[in-house]
Amino acid sequence: MFVAAAVVYAAFAVYLYQPYFEKFRTYDILLPVNLLLASAGGYILSRRWVSGFVESLLAGAIYGFGPFALYLTRCHPTAGLLAASVPWLFCPAVFAFKNKKWLSALLATLPFLAIVLFFYVTVHLHSFAVSIRPRFEPSHFYSLLSPLVATKHQTPAIGFYHVPIAALIMGFALLIKARRLGIMAALAFGIILTFCDPLNDALGVSPIIWLTISMLCCSIVIGVGLQGLVWAGYADRMWILATAIFTAILAIVTLFLAIKYFQTFLGLGSGYARLFAEEAKYYLLGTCAVGLIFFFTHLKLRMLLLREAVLFAAIALDMFLGATDIIDMFFGATFITDKII
Repeated sequence: MFVAAAVVYAAFAVYLYQPYFEKFRTYDILLPVNLLLASAGGYILSRRWVSGFVESLLAGAIYGFGPFALYLTRCHPTAGLLAASVPWLFCPAVFAFKNKKWLSALLATLPFLAIVLFFYVTVHLHSFAVSIRPRFEPSHFYSLLSPLVATKHQTPAIGFYHVPIAALIMGFALLIKARRLGIMAALAFGIILTFCDPLNDALGVSPIIWLTISMLCCSIVIGVGLQGLVWAGYADRMWILATAIFTAILAIVTLFLAIKYFQTFLGLGSGYARLFAEEAKYYLLGTCAVGLIFFFTHLKLRMLLLREAVLFAAIALDMFLGATDIIDMFFGATFITDKII
């Protein structure tokens, strides 16, 4: 199964960067390699909580090909390599010592230490892969809603694609109910460290880089949520309905934002308006997918393979088009290594 997942990730990474291979410099070969390694690591790590192959495949892809991972590759290829190493560094804590919680907790610090070491080494090598100057501002949170608009605006895209948001909500509900505190703790630490400016200044670490840990945890939560949507029964139908309503609200909000930007003076906001309208379509796609699963559960129809196919098709389409747009925006502006001093 892992080989099959790796082949899918490799094919998608090559597809994304193939139009720009002729522009590659020495280290830029790391760009598709980073996506492959990050996704494969996310896939392996997700197997600890997710039993389904399709769900784990999507969880790995959501981390490795997500807007935030692609944003890091825009900073510098080595920044993407750091993000790719994070899930692999979590593997010893997750798989090697499951019955020794204190040792597992100790090993879980490896990704955090690796991030600090990365910045220590790069500074001494006079290589500034990720700037330590920018702070994560509350205004950046809009990228959770609209990663494509954030990318065009050159804001860190800290969110995910649109359809997986439904699975993220379901996954959080399932993990909280199951009291899976380890993954929640890692997610929380990643967010807290992002806002610890004095500590980051002392360590010389970019605040934004800590979000790689939070994004990884959320990707696994999405995998759990996808599995929950596939296996949900009649008793879970109200959770599914609430999730569908939430994604429908996101579709309406992004559509209103599109209308607002279309009405900008002299059409100066039409570029952002088109992106908001496109993102509204993706949220509507997610609403339809989850709504169909609600229909199945309401009628007490299992149809597990069809549910899995519906979710896979919706997320794959969302990711395929979204990642292509993001890469095209990166290369359409300035090539990655041209921005590195």
